[in-house]
Amino acid sequence: MLQSLGLPRTEATAIVCLKDCSELRSLHIELVSGLRQPEVSVAMRPLRERGWVEERSEKKNKGKGRPVKYYQLTLPFSQIVKTLEEEFLKDNEEKMIALERLRELETTLQN
Repeated sequence: MLQSLGLPRTEATAIVCLKDCSELRSLHIELVSGLRQPEVSVAMRPLRERGWVEERSEKKNKGKGRPVKYYQLTLPFSQIVKTLEEEFLKDNEEKMIALERLRELETTLQN
């Protein structure tokens, strides 16, 4: 359903994984969602930019290797849905205005 509102599949999947959890490791998101590690990283970037997801890094044993990434939603799921609804309505309103202008233009050209 999130995809039908314009979210890419990977972002929608990541949000659903985080919806009912306080915080998840990147690895857990991979296991639950079926996304690969690069897909999780790519999905999280725009979600962080929108302010919907927060990322926390934690170093592994003795600082060797890549840090473990933890993610959590920064907004309630209902607020994310509301934001998507507002964007959807605004986008459709702009499309309706464009269609009306096209109709007016057609009428003007016929006269």
